[in-house]
Amino acid sequence: MSRIRAESVRWAVSEHNSESGRSRRPKAADIANRLRREREKKPEREKKPEEAPVSPVQRRVTELRQLSQQLQSVHPNVFAKALSRSVLYQDQHLIAINKPYGVPVYNSGDIRNSIAESLPVLSKIISGMQAGSQLQLCYSLEKDTTGVLLLARTEEACQRVQSLIKSQQMESRYMVITVGVPVPSEGVIDIPIIEKEVTGAQHHFKMGLSPLYRVSEEGDGLTRVRPHRQAHGAVTQYRVLDSSSGCSLVELQPITGVKHQLRVHMALALGCPILGDHKYANWNKLAPQKLPEGVLRSLSLEQSKTRYLPLHLHVRQIILPGFKGQGDIIASCPLPKYFITTLKRLQIPLPEKP
Repeated sequence: MSRIRAESVRWAVSEHNSESGRSRRPKAADIANRLRREREKKPEREKKPEEAPVSPVQRRVTELRQLSQQLQSVHPNVFAKALSRSVLYQDQHLIAINKPYGVPVYNSGDIRNSIAESLPVLSKIISGMQAGSQLQLCYSLEKDTTGVLLLARTEEACQRVQSLIKSQQMESRYMVITVGVPVPSEGVIDIPIIEKEVTGAQHHFKMGLSPLYRVSEEGDGLTRVRPHRQAHGAVTQYRVLDSSSGCSLVELQPITGVKHQLRVHMALALGCPILGDHKYANWNKLAPQKLPEGVLRSLSLEQSKTRYLPLHLHVRQIILPGFKGQGDIIASCPLPKYFITTLKRLQIPLPEKP
């Protein structure tokens, strides 16, 4: 009996020691539960303070930042698929897509996605074109311009469109929002454009005006001057559709196709730069566009945040003669969301559908 009792005592001590050992090595689940209980017991004053409410200005700036970043953060194949959902028109010769804001037509710098780079994948998605055969760009648009962009299915169709552009048979209609109200409200700007050097603290180059006439010395008339050999003839038709809050909605029809033609003619010829045009709003320096106080209030922005304003330049419609006896080809594009938002903030009525 005494031997049995001794064995029982040793077994109990052994169990106690093993339990103690286990208690010295707590399981991961026990640690997690203990930490959770400790967090729950923390007083209210130690909790993370609530974030301050976002002001309308901060919210607007965030929207504008995201606008220029979202399409450059996706995989190229995802980008091509997004383009395939933006087809505006297609036939056996041409396809028109809605070019998004902030996406260049050709690769430049550290840009991840461009229209040109997406064409092989886009060709397969849209029409299952075979390897070695893909869509071709008929012309280019600036990175921050939105709207109708024509792609050709064949080399012949591409050359046909380029020939129509050269002979001024393709009609393009743009929608822009300008800072200021053009006077007169309708007209034709016929002033050549030339690249100029801007000297000073911020040395750079811009397209500028190269007028064919200057005011006479007597100040009572105009004198024709010799055209500059490097200047390009540039003609733009314009029409003010509506205006409010110090800004205007203007329809532009370029007759020629000179680099930055619409931006230069609006800013330097009419004195009404396009909203979001940080390059031509100020000739002497490179700086964010300076806006009147009334415009800033309408847009819920501060002057220090205007650098996030996108360029409000949109290809609304393209019309060109049909191929091989077909009727006219018309491709129209709705205004981008940010453009519509700006119109509403400025209390400018939306334009009629083309």
